[in-house]
Amino acid sequence: MEQGWDPEIKKYFRKIIYSFSWGLLWLMSSVTAGLYFGLAYRTDIPLIGNILFYFGLAISLGLLLRYYYQTWKNDSNPK
Repeated sequence: MEQGWDPEIKKYFRKIIYSFSWGLLWLMSSVTAGLYFGLAYRTDIPLIGNILFYFGLAISLGLLLRYYYQTWKNDSNPK
C-alpha cells in the first residue's frame, strides 16, 4: 500500500500548481514587456512595436486559455 497522498489528489494539485504558475508567468512577462519596455503605451502614431506587442499578447492569451482547457477538461472516458 502506498503511503502519503492519493495519486488522484497529487494529480489534481499538480494541475492547480501548473495552472497558477503558467498564468503568473504569462502575467509577469506581459506586464514586464508592456510597462518596463514601454510597449503598452500608446503614442501619437501607432508604432509597429505596439501593434506586435498587443498581437502577441492576444495570441499568447489564447494559447494559455487553450492550455487551461486541455488541462482541465474532463478525463472520464473509460479505457
